[in-house]
Amino acid sequence: QDGYIDFMEYVAALSLVLRGKMEQKLRWYFKLYDVDGNGCIDRHELLNIIKAIRAINGGDHETSAEEFTNRVFNKIDVNGDGELSLEEFVEGARKDEEFMEVMMKSLDLQHIVAMI
Repeated sequence: QDGYIDFMEYVAALSLVLRGKMEQKLRWYFKLYDVDGNGCIDRHELLNIIKAIRAINGGDHETSAEEFTNRVFNKIDVNGDGELSLEEFVEGARKDEEFMEVMMKSLDLQHIVAMI
Protein backbone atom coordinates (compact mmCIF):
# COMPACT_ATOMS: atom_id res chain seq x y z
CA GLN A 1 0.00 0.00 0.00
CA ASP A 2 2.95 2.36 -0.53
CA GLY A 3 1.95 3.40 -4.06
CA TYR A 4 4.73 1.40 -5.68
CA ILE A 5 4.99 -2.14 -6.99
CA ASP A 6 8.24 -3.82 -6.03
CA PHE A 7 9.61 -6.83 -7.86
CA MET A 8 8.21 -9.40 -5.43
CA GLU A 9 4.72 -7.86 -5.61
CA TYR A 10 4.94 -7.93 -9.41
CA VAL A 11 6.04 -11.58 -9.51
CA ALA A 12 3.34 -12.59 -7.01
CA ALA A 13 0.63 -10.84 -9.05
CA LEU A 14 1.87 -12.32 -12.31
CA SER A 15 1.96 -15.80 -10.82
CA LEU A 16 -1.57 -15.43 -9.46
CA VAL A 17 -2.97 -14.21 -12.77
CA LEU A 18 -1.24 -16.94 -14.75
CA ARG A 19 -1.56 -19.93 -12.41
CA GLY A 20 -3.90 -19.05 -9.56
CA LYS A 21 -7.18 -20.79 -8.89
CA MET A 22 -10.37 -19.07 -9.98
CA GLU A 23 -11.37 -18.12 -6.41
CA GLN A 24 -7.96 -16.55 -5.80
CA LYS A 25 -8.13 -14.60 -9.05
CA LEU A 26 -11.62 -13.29 -8.31
CA ARG A 27 -10.60 -12.17 -4.82
CA TRP A 28 -7.56 -10.40 -6.25
CA TYR A 29 -9.64 -8.76 -9.01
CA PHE A 30 -12.07 -7.58 -6.36
CA LYS A 31 -9.30 -5.86 -4.40
CA LEU A 32 -7.95 -4.36 -7.60
CA TYR A 33 -11.36 -3.01 -8.65
CA ASP A 34 -12.23 -1.67 -5.19
CA VAL A 35 -10.44 1.57 -5.99
CA ASP A 36 -11.29 3.43 -2.78
CA GLY A 37 -10.54 0.38 -0.63
CA ASN A 38 -13.82 0.45 1.29
CA GLY A 39 -14.47 -3.27 0.86
CA CYS A 40 -17.19 -2.83 -1.78
CA ILE A 41 -17.36 -2.08 -5.49
CA ASP A 42 -19.91 0.58 -6.38
CA ARG A 43 -21.42 1.24 -9.81
CA HIS A 44 -18.95 4.01 -10.59
CA GLU A 45 -15.95 1.81 -9.81
CA LEU A 46 -17.27 -1.08 -11.91
CA LEU A 47 -18.24 1.25 -14.76
CA ASN A 48 -14.72 2.69 -14.87
CA ILE A 49 -13.24 -0.82 -14.91
CA ILE A 50 -15.55 -1.95 -17.72
CA LYS A 51 -14.67 1.15 -19.76
CA ALA A 52 -10.94 0.55 -19.21
CA ILE A 53 -11.22 -3.14 -20.16
CA ARG A 54 -13.08 -2.23 -23.34
CA ALA A 55 -10.57 0.49 -24.21
CA ILE A 56 -7.71 -2.00 -23.87
CA ASN A 57 -9.39 -4.95 -25.59
CA GLY A 58 -11.22 -2.98 -28.27
CA GLY A 59 -13.93 -4.58 -30.36
CA ASP A 60 -17.61 -3.89 -30.85
CA HIS A 61 -20.04 -4.46 -28.01
CA GLU A 62 -23.77 -5.01 -28.17
CA THR A 63 -24.34 -3.05 -24.98
CA SER A 64 -22.78 0.14 -23.66
CA ALA A 65 -20.50 0.02 -20.62
CA GLU A 66 -23.30 1.67 -18.62
CA GLU A 67 -25.87 -0.92 -19.71
CA PHE A 68 -23.47 -3.76 -18.93
CA THR A 69 -22.71 -2.32 -15.48
CA ASN A 70 -26.42 -1.92 -14.72
CA ARG A 71 -27.09 -5.49 -15.85
CA VAL A 72 -24.31 -6.82 -13.62
CA PHE A 73 -25.66 -4.95 -10.60
CA ASN A 74 -29.22 -6.06 -11.31
CA LYS A 75 -28.07 -9.68 -11.41
CA ILE A 76 -25.46 -9.94 -8.67
CA ASP A 77 -26.14 -7.17 -6.14
CA VAL A 78 -28.14 -9.63 -4.05
CA ASN A 79 -29.04 -7.29 -1.19
CA GLY A 80 -29.75 -4.33 -3.51
CA ASP A 81 -27.56 -1.85 -1.62
CA GLY A 82 -25.89 -0.51 -4.78
CA GLU A 83 -22.52 -2.02 -3.89
CA LEU A 84 -20.93 -5.38 -4.55
CA SER A 85 -19.42 -7.10 -1.55
CA LEU A 86 -16.62 -9.60 -2.05
CA GLU A 87 -19.11 -12.43 -1.62
CA GLU A 88 -21.54 -10.97 -4.16
CA PHE A 89 -18.70 -10.36 -6.62
CA VAL A 90 -17.28 -13.89 -6.37
CA GLU A 91 -20.67 -15.64 -6.44
CA GLY A 92 -21.94 -13.36 -9.20
CA ALA A 93 -18.92 -14.05 -11.38
CA ARG A 94 -19.39 -17.79 -10.87
CA LYS A 95 -23.07 -17.66 -11.80
CA ASP A 96 -22.94 -15.08 -14.62
CA GLU A 97 -20.96 -16.41 -17.57
CA GLU A 98 -20.71 -13.06 -19.37
CA PHE A 99 -19.48 -11.24 -16.26
CA MET A 100 -16.93 -14.00 -15.60
CA GLU A 101 -15.67 -13.73 -19.16
CA VAL A 102 -15.17 -9.97 -18.82
CA MET A 103 -13.33 -10.43 -15.52
CA MET A 104 -11.04 -13.10 -16.95
CA LYS A 105 -10.27 -11.06 -20.07
CA SER A 106 -9.51 -7.96 -18.02
CA LEU A 107 -6.15 -9.35 -16.94
CA ASP A 108 -5.50 -11.99 -19.58
CA LEU A 109 -1.75 -12.08 -20.02
CA GLN A 110 -1.56 -15.04 -22.40
CA HIS A 111 -0.60 -12.81 -25.34
CA ILE A 112 2.31 -11.41 -23.29
CA VAL A 113 3.46 -14.88 -22.27
CA ALA A 114 3.33 -15.98 -25.92
CA MET A 115 5.59 -13.10 -26.92
CA ILE A 116 8.09 -13.90 -24.14
